[in-house]
Amino acid sequence: MEINFEQLRPIGLTQSIANQLYTLKDPLPDGARLMRITEVQRDWFGLGDGPLEHRARALHKLLHDLQEYGDTLTVGDWVLVEGNAGGELWITARLPPVTQIARRANDGRRQPLASNVDTALLVMGLDDDFNPRRMERYIAMVRASGVVPVVVLTKRDIGRDVQQRVEQLRHRLPPDIAIVAVNGLSDDAAEQLRPWLSQGQTLVLLGSSGAGKSTLTNTLLQEDVQSTGGVRKGDGRGRHTTTARSLHQSPAGACIVDTPGLRTWRADADAEALAATFDDIETFASRCQFRDCRHESEPGCAVRAQVSEDRLLNYHKLLRDAQRGQQTPMERMAQRRKWKALGKAGSARARDKRG
Repeated sequence: MEINFEQLRPIGLTQSIANQLYTLKDPLPDGARLMRITEVQRDWFGLGDGPLEHRARALHKLLHDLQEYGDTLTVGDWVLVEGNAGGELWITARLPPVTQIARRANDGRRQPLASNVDTALLVMGLDDDFNPRRMERYIAMVRASGVVPVVVLTKRDIGRDVQQRVEQLRHRLPPDIAIVAVNGLSDDAAEQLRPWLSQGQTLVLLGSSGAGKSTLTNTLLQEDVQSTGGVRKGDGRGRHTTTARSLHQSPAGACIVDTPGLRTWRADADAEALAATFDDIETFASRCQFRDCRHESEPGCAVRAQVSEDRLLNYHKLLRDAQRGQQTPMERMAQRRKWKALGKAGSARARDKRG
């Protein structure tokens, strides 16, 4: 199979991605072409081959096989595409992603957000959207996926206590995390983010509704490709203006994936991988009196003595979410029955005491 690197490199093809062709079980069919998914709709997919955009459908067998492993096609995937006698294009295979950011639904199902991503721009507004604990969780989940996180604080021009909030994050987050405060409507935003916008790089914007992702996307692309909207006056939450993930190429050369707002984001990583992203906690844990210290109420805990209570609570919450995400449906049902029985027993004891 011939690959036109000169044509595909601008939309993110790398040698490590191309090497994934050797991992496919079936032989490469004659006439197959390598393309990248740029948009996912219910019945069709947008594809890019460099200079042109195409539409295609996916073979039912491919979708079924991916579903068997809790996976599906998503924006950023590299796929093999074949044409039929009627001129229709069909996706027949997917290259295993080099990186993939995903989340777990409430029922434990895995939902990919974007594939083959180099950098995640974690967008948070400097208005009522500002939430350091949420940002801390976002960073942990992105790093556990093997993707570089960059914190982008939007609405610098209208936010409250801008400098204090930026310094609060610098003090709280690991020192190797880049933090950039921007006005998403200003061309300066593209200049501030230029180090991550070089040709062939793929970025995904992640954040809650109303954080300014679509506004920033339009600024980076220098055209209005996404609708934008305001936020509610009561709580600062945004309305869903972006309803589907899509990949676009910026004038600077990078591919940018915009995504709908995240209401919730449950980790798609095991507890061990997530724990490793809290570098400070891992370092201090080696100094705890007990090797199996859980950093809760044990004596001689070095972590509680050095790490803020809020950060430690966030750490425990993230690990609990990860453990729940790895449970099977039967395990979740058993856990619910256990807590229901404990609740009934507690109520019975209370009634006995009251006579």
